[in-house]
Amino acid sequence: MNAFSLKIVTPDGLEFDGQAEELIVRSTTGDIGILAGHVNCVAPLGMGRATIITDGVKRYAACIGGMLSVVDGKVTLVPTTFEWADEIDTARVEASYEKAQKILSNKDASNTEIKLAEARLRRALVRRSVASNK
Repeated sequence: MNAFSLKIVTPDGLEFDGQAEELIVRSTTGDIGILAGHVNCVAPLGMGRATIITDGVKRYAACIGGMLSVVDGKVTLVPTTFEWADEIDTARVEASYEKAQKILSNKDASNTEIKLAEARLRRALVRRSVASNK
C-alpha cells in the first residue's frame, strides 16, 4: 500500500511525524479516511477514535477537536487532544466518567454545569472505548 506524509501536532507538541498508509479520524460530520493520493481538503475534527496504519501496524488514539488538512499529499492532523490508546490512564477516565455522571444526576446543576458534564462524559466514553483497543 502506498504511504503519505503524516504529521500529528497538538498543543503539547509533536505526536507523530512520518509515513502512514491510512488515517481514519472523526470529523464533525462523520469519519474521514485518508489514503495516499487523497484530494486536498480541510475538515474540523469531532470527537472519536483515530486509526493510523504505519508499516502495516494499526494504532489507535483518542482524537478530540481541532483540524485535519490534506495539501498536495501531505496530511496534517492538529487535534486539541490526542492520546495513544496505550497511554490512556483508565483510572483517570473512570474518575472523569463518574464525576460527569454525578453532576448529570444532580437536579440542582446549572445549565452550564450540565453542558460541561455532558462534554466530559463524551470525552470519557471516547477515551474508554479507545483504551479498550490497547
